[in-house]
Amino acid sequence: MVNVGTTFWQHPLIETAGYFSVVVLCLIVSMVLFEMVTKYKNWEEIKKGNVAVALATGGKILGVCNIFRYSIERHNTFFEMIGWGLYGFILLIIAYFLYEFLIPHFNVDQEIAADNRSVGLISFTISLGLSFVIGASII
Repeated sequence: MVNVGTTFWQHPLIETAGYFSVVVLCLIVSMVLFEMVTKYKNWEEIKKGNVAVALATGGKILGVCNIFRYSIERHNTFFEMIGWGLYGFILLIIAYFLYEFLIPHFNVDQEIAADNRSVGLISFTISLGLSFVIGASII
């Protein structure tokens, strides 16, 4: 039950619904941006059964959600939460480019598109692992 001094927007159910809605919207935007920076079409490849793409995409989804988890936990306003969450997402994009750049022996995007599950798993692990580092640094 809502206390007399608590406003509608401060009720835990309303706050949770708000955070959920905002994070889902941010997740959709981040997936569109990831789709733009990869050389393959994520959802088309997943539909075809490409496990490497599913792993890489799943890692990105978990990574983004984890960053927003930290952001929600550590900030009091929607704008701070969104700002830090998006900043964390930008860092994940930078990590993706570094991963692609620092592996000189093969093209990461081509290997994932070719369903190289080992590369997909490493991509998953990098996205998820770095999301913990990024999330821990959100202040």
